[in-house]
Amino acid sequence: MAKSLVIVESPAKAKTISKFLGKNFKVAASQGHVRDLPKSQLGVDIENNFAPKYITIRGKGEIIEKLKKEAKDAEKIFLATDPDREGEAISWHIAQLLDLDIDKPCRIEFHEITKNAVQAAIKNPRKIDLNLVNAQQARRILDRLVGYKISPILWKKIKRGLSAGRVQSVAARLVCDREREIEAFVPEEYWNITAVLFDEKTSSKFEAKFYGREEEKIELKNREEVDKIINSLSEEYVVYKVKTGTKKRNPPPPFITSTLQQEASRKLGFTAKKTMLIAQQLYEGIEIKGEGSVGLVTYIRTDSTRVAKEAKEEAYRYITEKFGKEYANPDAEYSSKKANVQDAHEAIRPTSVFREPEIIKDSLTPDQYKLYKLIWDRFIASQMMPAIYDTVAMDIKNNGYIFKASGSSVKFLGFMTVYVEGSDFQEEEEEKTLPVLKEGTKVRLEELKPTQHFTQPPPRYTEASLIKELEEKGIGRPSTYAPTIATLLERGYVVKDKKVLKPTELGFIVTDALKEFFSEIVDVGFTAEMEEQLDKIEEGKVEWYEVVGDFYRDFYKTLKVAEEQMEKVELEEEVEVTDIKCEVCGRPMVVRKGRYGKFLACSGFPECKNTKPLLEKVGVKCPKCGGEIVKRRSKKGRVYYSCENAPQCDFVLWDKPVNEKCPVCGSLMVEKNTKNGIVIKCSNPECGYQKETN
Repeated sequence: MAKSLVIVESPAKAKTISKFLGKNFKVAASQGHVRDLPKSQLGVDIENNFAPKYITIRGKGEIIEKLKKEAKDAEKIFLATDPDREGEAISWHIAQLLDLDIDKPCRIEFHEITKNAVQAAIKNPRKIDLNLVNAQQARRILDRLVGYKISPILWKKIKRGLSAGRVQSVAARLVCDREREIEAFVPEEYWNITAVLFDEKTSSKFEAKFYGREEEKIELKNREEVDKIINSLSEEYVVYKVKTGTKKRNPPPPFITSTLQQEASRKLGFTAKKTMLIAQQLYEGIEIKGEGSVGLVTYIRTDSTRVAKEAKEEAYRYITEKFGKEYANPDAEYSSKKANVQDAHEAIRPTSVFREPEIIKDSLTPDQYKLYKLIWDRFIASQMMPAIYDTVAMDIKNNGYIFKASGSSVKFLGFMTVYVEGSDFQEEEEEKTLPVLKEGTKVRLEELKPTQHFTQPPPRYTEASLIKELEEKGIGRPSTYAPTIATLLERGYVVKDKKVLKPTELGFIVTDALKEFFSEIVDVGFTAEMEEQLDKIEEGKVEWYEVVGDFYRDFYKTLKVAEEQMEKVELEEEVEVTDIKCEVCGRPMVVRKGRYGKFLACSGFPECKNTKPLLEKVGVKCPKCGGEIVKRRSKKGRVYYSCENAPQCDFVLWDKPVNEKCPVCGSLMVEKNTKNGIVIKCSNPECGYQKETN
């Protein structure tokens, strides 16, 4: 009989933690939340201080019964859910279901899943923090009130299936407002003049850009102004001033949730949702050869750049051994300039820097390796010395006009040996080297290049830049960015065009309606202020139901106005007509978009209501009957491939087929995802043939 029961959220986390605890411990998983507000109704008693009506989440009954049985046999119970508001709430719900005394220490928390951290947490249990729980409850109830009260109005006035959300609606507004800025933008003409100069003594060619006169910069707005300057220049270009020096480039701080999502978007092309999914895997534990299940990174939902003393010391040892003492920075410190940083957790970092990405690469999937390497590189770089550049700046004079040239060269790479931060919209300019010339040196003009430019509109948001904007404006918290953007895309308010986010017609219509009738909901300042109120609940400064009540009083009035005054919008849905005939009435089928994606519907709707799945052909013929093989999804959402003539034809594959037959047995070849990437192999498990790839 286990003397102690430890309850976590996920089986992967349970497996990792089990390694660090002895035989007297059993680790069980709740598999996330066990209770929530009901989906079929509001679930909030507005008349009774907004009391939530929690129910067991569908499918969790068996898990709860198992936890109750395990708890009955245990002497001690430790709740070890994630160390944040959401995790605290999960622990509170579990405690309620298991009838635990929440006034007794039963809650443990750790910010990395390592032996030392887990064992230290077991020795220091605490009470469940009801302030944290109440902050989570307040957020959940606010979001439920906004969603369940506004959405029906949008359904009635615009289109069924729409939704509104406290953070989601503000994010949609930012994207729509930016698009309107771009549409209203009027480009302005401007010109540059670049002089290509040559120094005989050093045999150096370099460029200098026109600045103006010594006392003022001259803006060139048209060709006439440019020609006037060029015509007044003499043949003599003289070095007038020379300034040499050095500059530092400081390393970026270690990752927090938002910067991890931004950099993974820039450098790896990951969506925020994908980044957090993989980061969670790295945090909870992965099977590493020779070690077993290991938590590779610290907790991945954080807004703090703080680093534990032990981790700093380990990084210092590693950098000293690997690169030399001159590269290690024992005084690396990062503090946030933002006032609302909770600082509850450390920055995101490797649990051990000596677990190098290349050493464990074979134990990771390609995406896990990429993200782990990104986190590892960033943390190591953050603990290194700044890069040092030698700089030179020269003013070159010609007939009273000044041309400026500047350049730099790396003197000491420092942290850039390991890592350079990405950029959202443009590549960094290449560092140009300049000769260091004496003042009074005459240089020869080789070419004068006037170039016309036009001012550019503000760029559209990418996932990375939208997350950065939300964070800077204090909208949402680390855990909300990924689901917010995913919802905007899923609801069709925004589409992704290559890397940028564009609002759809639907996005504009919904945003404009919310701006008109629910101005506070989509107001950036109001939403940021609400986040501050949630922080005050967490700090125990205000009661959660008072915050919700203050919000609802005005919200209720605006609901009534919207219901009465919002005009109905006739939204024309674009449909794609196919050559597939409806088997019921013979009319052509059209492609429509529903809650779960695209499907085929009869063009004769509403007279004919026939629908069928939209099957995606993969360009391979069925080896059994000659029909097309199509992509399908199982009831659990897993992708598989079968014949279009199913169920009459029973051919099925779990891996994507390619239009190629096995040279050994003649079966279809398939794409197989492995840790080392995609391989082409025979679909016949008894054959085992695999195609060699370069």
